Amino acid sequence: MSSKNHPSIPTLKEKHNGVPPRLIHKAHRAKALIDDIATKEPQARKRLPVIPQGIERTRYFLAIDEISRDLGKENVEINDKPLEDGTWSVSGLFSPRNGSVVTNHPKPAPNTHDGMAIVDEEELVASAVIYPGSTEDVQKVVHWANKYLIPVHPISMGRNFGYGGAAPRVRGAVVLDLGRRMNKILDINPDDCTCLVEPGVSYYALYEEVQTRGYKNLWIDVPDLGGGSVLGNALDRGVGYTPYGDHWSTHSGLEVVTPTGEIVRTGMGALPGNNTWQVFPYGYGPFLDGIFSQSNYGIVTKMGLGLMPNPGGHDSFLYTFKKEEDLEQLVEIVRPLRIAMILENAANIRHALQILALSGKPRSTFYDGGGPFPTEKMHEYLRQHPYGECTWLYYGTCYGPKEVRRLKLDIINREFMKVPGARRINPAQLPSTDYFWSRDRISSGEPDLEELSWVNWWPNGGHVAFSPVAPTRGADALRLWQMAKEHWAKFGLDFFFDFVVGLRELHLIVECVYDRNNPMQRADALSAMRSLIQEAAEKGYGEYRTHLLLSDQVAGTYSWNDNALMKLNEKLKDCLDPNGILAPGRSGVWPARYRGRGWEIDGDRESSEGNGVAPPSASTKL
Repeated sequence: MSSKNHPSIPTLKEKHNGVPPRLIHKAHRAKALIDDIATKEPQARKRLPVIPQGIERTRYFLAIDEISRDLGKENVEINDKPLEDGTWSVSGLFSPRNGSVVTNHPKPAPNTHDGMAIVDEEELVASAVIYPGSTEDVQKVVHWANKYLIPVHPISMGRNFGYGGAAPRVRGAVVLDLGRRMNKILDINPDDCTCLVEPGVSYYALYEEVQTRGYKNLWIDVPDLGGGSVLGNALDRGVGYTPYGDHWSTHSGLEVVTPTGEIVRTGMGALPGNNTWQVFPYGYGPFLDGIFSQSNYGIVTKMGLGLMPNPGGHDSFLYTFKKEEDLEQLVEIVRPLRIAMILENAANIRHALQILALSGKPRSTFYDGGGPFPTEKMHEYLRQHPYGECTWLYYGTCYGPKEVRRLKLDIINREFMKVPGARRINPAQLPSTDYFWSRDRISSGEPDLEELSWVNWWPNGGHVAFSPVAPTRGADALRLWQMAKEHWAKFGLDFFFDFVVGLRELHLIVECVYDRNNPMQRADALSAMRSLIQEAAEKGYGEYRTHLLLSDQVAGTYSWNDNALMKLNEKLKDCLDPNGILAPGRSGVWPARYRGRGWEIDGDRESSEGNGVAPPSASTKL
């Protein structure tokens, strides 16, 4: 490791998006590995000022002055400085007291743009950032945005890595950062196993609070990294790795500010004085919560979630499989076990190349040539690894009393060993630093900080994801693998593959990694994703989540019955957001004022700006 100066990293006590003290050593190591091979420097801004289309410059700054008076100047920032990309491994730029810059802290993931930019970094960039401190502040911002017709882009903590981060889809939109000042854990109920949180509550923060309160009966479900927003991850339908891994399905109760400024509570929250908001999601009448997930129909300021009761113990396990074609048989074995809940948590079937990358070492450590990483080189290095030579790895966890776990593990072992050459890895023989133990912590509800080490595969590493859904069938898994592998070879950038099995569905997560400082690699990565989306749709596979630059293309693949779904989405958008101010283009849903004016991105051009916006009709002015 080089002797570069690595500044201190803030803890949760210092910042809402800080790192727990128990993980500070990992954060320092991850940042050091990134910094030691980084070559990208902040560039002078070339396209300032960034003003959203449809508003005159003088009027825009009058509007900024007005909202600064209403919320306090320290809570409104113009984005006119060099774009600092930060790193995924650290948080903390602003002091918790007054918003001033802490110069001895490393830069966090940015809230003004995508820190893993795959196009020119001046494209998906905000004009300003506003930090509301309450639901009422959010309401003020929404009324202000309607008054001046300024697009606003709400974020929880801006850590949606691989899918666009904090960047607004419309260049020049104002980012509404709810995380910095709205980060309270409003309730944890150990009897009902529920919680109520604001957008700035990270998995780290929720876990540490549960531990501090001594609630030994409660687990939280966490995704691969713990630094993101609990609320934001659920809204984007992210997943974790305990039996409570479908985060959206465990939510109960939303508080929402609509695009016209009303405050609404859904489900039982609409009943004054209710005591069941976090335990029963439906309430009475139409169930509206779904329209606020992956949408631009409202700003969620509070969310209730179910927490997992401590199951009484867990055992994590790992199997390896030698050949590519073993994938088909393995998935056929997994499906009935998963549906029957013998396999209780999200199945995690990974391609072995990622094991090399999880070391945090760059690709050049293992291979200096061009093109996709050679399979024979992967096997050569794995022969020296505790896992041994293999192509696929299955990480899983069993829960419950010891005798129940033993029974399930015996069934799993019997079935998995039907694959010729399958090998069960003995965890007792793995060092404490092995990645297996990170998966063990995550699968038992303890947030960790290792997963994105593989982004360091290239200097200035970035990644973009292709995430199709298929039935959990061996033939479908093999078809998706072969399709993705062909693109891997065609575009010459390395892909990391992870098959995640829900209860009945199979997600293939393809992470394409690239050097953010290499325009050719960025262009190839984006082209690979677009090609995969098109071919997958032609074969009947659609994405469940995507990068904001790809949202128009993915939304366009859901075109049954002459695009009936999009037409309905647009009707809802125009009804709820007549001025089109809230996150235009989110998930491919554009308001009337933007529609048909070249804002949609189809791959022929990658500009985040269209040809202006239509003036609102008199009937839509608020």
